[in-house]
Order: sequence, then structure tokens, then C-alpha cells
Amino acid sequence: MRFLIRSVLIVAFLATVLAGCDSGTGKRVGQQVDDASITAAVKAKLAAEQGTSTLTGINVDTSGGTVSLSGTVDSEAMKLRAATLAQQVNGVTQVVNNLQVRASG
Repeated sequence: MRFLIRSVLIVAFLATVLAGCDSGTGKRVGQQVDDASITAAVKAKLAAEQGTSTLTGINVDTSGGTVSLSGTVDSEAMKLRAATLAQQVNGVTQVVNNLQVRASG
């Protein structure tokens, strides 16, 4: 758990340091940093959620403040909780919840 949070923080730091580099995506450099910071913050928030180990396996992508969640979770409640946590991060303007609930059985 510590390793995951530390990794997320390192990614956020590197995104900030590399802000001067243009990756050719057509986004403003500041927007790339903001999106990377939002992604890192959402991942950290999901990882910190108590009692839900499957939230760490969610894929998070951010573009222009819109966070997209994808992957598989164990229940509808986890799907909704992930979206709620993502929406709580500063800079998030919209959450697109493409999470799938794992079939029971």
C-alpha cells in the first residue's frame, strides 16, 4: 500500500518536473501537468480507500479535467464509490465511469 502511494507521488512529481517538455499531443503544457496531477491524485485517493483492495486496479485517464475510470470492480457500490472519490479531487470537472461490475457466480 505504501509502495503504491509512494509510486503515485513520484509520478506526480515527475509530471511536474517534465512540464517543460511538449509531447506533441496538442495539449498545452500546463494542461498536461494538470491532467497528470489529477490522475495521480485520483489514483492516490482510490489507493487510500480503506477496505477495498480492488479500487487499486482501476485504470484512470484524465483529459481536460475529465477523468475516465475503466476496469473491473466487485460490486455496483464499489463502482459508485470510485466515481465519488474521483469527483472529490480538485480540478476534476467530470467523471466518465466505464467500470464494469464483475459477474458473480
